[in-house]
Amino acid sequence: MDNLKILVAGANGQIGKHLVSIIQESDGFEAKAMIRKQEQASYFENLGAETAIVDLEGDIEPIAQAAEGVDAVVFTAGSGGHTGKDKTIMVDLDGAVKTIEATKDAGVKRFVMISSFDTTREAIQEANASFAPYVIAKNFADDWLRKTDLDYTIIHPGVLTNDKGTGQVELAEKVDRGEVPREDIASVILASLQDETTVGKEFQVVGGTTSVNEAIKLV
Repeated sequence: MDNLKILVAGANGQIGKHLVSIIQESDGFEAKAMIRKQEQASYFENLGAETAIVDLEGDIEPIAQAAEGVDAVVFTAGSGGHTGKDKTIMVDLDGAVKTIEATKDAGVKRFVMISSFDTTREAIQEANASFAPYVIAKNFADDWLRKTDLDYTIIHPGVLTNDKGTGQVELAEKVDRGEVPREDIASVILASLQDETTVGKEFQVVGGTTSVNEAIKLV
């Protein structure tokens, strides 16, 4: 049986790198890393992963071409905390929507979105001036995905850290705010792809005491 191929949009980001690595180490899966620059490719080639050079600020068609023949698409891309509002719109909103539409164009059904911890209208009103545009972008991208017929899962991580993953999380539709290692979010993504009961669901994730696979079953 062929491995399930997962296109990771934003593969050169911190969650993306963890995810490609975890996928490549997992039986039954293989990653296709969607990256912006050729010089980023060697990292993923060394892991044995296929790469696709695509700029999320460009047209939909190259994204759709990258998604051809894959079994699922994961959107882990983000403009980062040091860019302006323009990049937030270009990547976190428009890049996400284009990736969703490209996934549909490529005939792929499964889509996992890495969102922000809380993207409700209330969260937008409560966010400070510098963070609000990011929450707004995620709010609209999440809503766009919910209105498609894709088999989606939306993951809302807590405060992301670079701590080593513990493999244990707290995961539910609503949890108290807290920190979570990026490596554990990558594990949650893969577990979501392995469990069809996560289709059509969204949940918040922070560090906890339940193994990732068990937590996914409880959501």
